Amino acid sequence: MAAGEVNKPKSLPPYPEMILKAIEALNDNNGSNKSSISKHIESTYGDLPAGHSALLTHHLNKMKDSGELVFWKNNYMKPDPNAPPRRGRGRPPKPKEPLPPGLDLGPARPRGRPPKDPNAPPKPSKVKISTGSGKPRGRPRKMARPSGGLGGTAMAVPAATTTGKPRGRPPKVKHQVTEVSVQQ
Repeated sequence: MAAGEVNKPKSLPPYPEMILKAIEALNDNNGSNKSSISKHIESTYGDLPAGHSALLTHHLNKMKDSGELVFWKNNYMKPDPNAPPRRGRGRPPKPKEPLPPGLDLGPARPRGRPPKDPNAPPKPSKVKISTGSGKPRGRPRKMARPSGGLGGTAMAVPAATTTGKPRGRPPKVKHQVTEVSVQQ
């Protein structure tokens, strides 16, 4: 006996043919799920290759994508030629109305902001409108510190503001300690 004769499996029909026969034999109105198709193929054909479940899944997906089978609610069925196509989840797309035959749309506008026209006249500058209070808008500018150096001069920043209170936390008051002598 040669090694080829021992490992040679029985001749099986192609998987798509076995799948279609199983769906016809099961004859369920809602279609047949993968496990029932697999059980029917195992009971009909007996010895199957080791990767039967992977092969079955591959061929079912291939047949679903090609349109030979319809997959609906976890069941596979043959497509009905007279049935309208089943709608998926979500809102259906809005139907497009056909354009009249004489209408010419011309070239489509490109995306994005259009470029500036170099030949266009310059826009007039905006006239500033005063608020009437005489003050400029926004936060006032910082005043520059006078340059007095480290020593400072008499014209340094004044300690008191217009309210008469110094800025910041007042210094801690230190009481004078009187010296007490102890005689022995």
